[in-house]
Amino acid sequence: MNLKAKISFLSLLFIGVYFFLTAFVNQTEILDSSRKVADVLNKLGDKPALHFIASSQLDSAKVNAGYKLVTTGFATSDSKRQSKHFVCTDCHNIEREDPDLTQSNPEARLEYVSENGLKFLPATTLYGTVNKKHWYNGDYYQKYGELVDPARDTLENAIQLCAVVCSQGRALEKDEMDAVMHYFNSIGYTLNDLNLTDKELTYISQSIPEKALDDDKNDAMDIIESKYLEYSPATFMKPMAIEKRNLGKKNPRGSLERGKKIYDLSCMTCHKEGGVTNYKLSNEQLTHKHLKYWAGTNKVFSVYNITRKGTYSKNGYKPYMPNYTKERLSDQQLEDLMSYINAMADNGTISKKYRTISTPSF
Repeated sequence: MNLKAKISFLSLLFIGVYFFLTAFVNQTEILDSSRKVADVLNKLGDKPALHFIASSQLDSAKVNAGYKLVTTGFATSDSKRQSKHFVCTDCHNIEREDPDLTQSNPEARLEYVSENGLKFLPATTLYGTVNKKHWYNGDYYQKYGELVDPARDTLENAIQLCAVVCSQGRALEKDEMDAVMHYFNSIGYTLNDLNLTDKELTYISQSIPEKALDDDKNDAMDIIESKYLEYSPATFMKPMAIEKRNLGKKNPRGSLERGKKIYDLSCMTCHKEGGVTNYKLSNEQLTHKHLKYWAGTNKVFSVYNITRKGTYSKNGYKPYMPNYTKERLSDQQLEDLMSYINAMADNGTISKKYRTISTPSF
């Protein structure tokens, strides 16, 4: 082989190796785990939701205005407050609150929020709400009737129902809704939230390019959507019968440690000084004696009753207490809470003998 032929051969070999390596890199380039789930689904060909805004299209000023409205009630310094009584974060977290997004488990959630400095609240977190397909699910029809019909499948309508009825305020104006949508899209799920295996992430990455087969794209979408619930289940519960309640200090049926977490991270978020309600609680023994007394009745002030039934707004006093569904507070957690209240009512503190208590299943 002469020199010219050798040069041609080496040139062709170099070009071949270059294209091979380029193709190999493109095939195995793994998606950044910080990518928004909605963006990836859109790239795979999923029909975007009406509220979808691609990450590349998010307006930082609108995101900030939406965050301010959700946390303070004001979108801008010169805007009118959305509600005089509540802000969104009185009932909703804005961070992830479930360790496993495929289930709504109040026991797992309590430990997660406790470890991560969050509240244990009656409503589902707004983090990832743009990844849902349904809102006001399950038994909420019992509470709101036909009002939930337009809100169940459209996020914008769900937000307006919450703004007007739940927060006892006014409907959001167009620019405010736009800001909230930008903010909610900014706190949508990321791939990192989904607990994907390396194999699954690789498969999803290889299904993104346009040349990928439709079947692979559909399978990749199925994998992603199997990693989280597309709605938040809601099951209304009746108050526990008085004869089944843990009303005495002997042989408590709950964990005082978990009960204290619920009291601090749930009850005291609204019933503290400066909270949204006039019904104030504290860590004083007298407060716990009061709560223990009412727990033995079927009055609205009973912890057992008010957590399951909630209250309604009244003329002249709009703040009310939302009810806790089964998915947000279990019967066992109610017993944990009452065990803590009973111990504090009787002793003013948690004595050592109550620190470790076996918990039966209900």
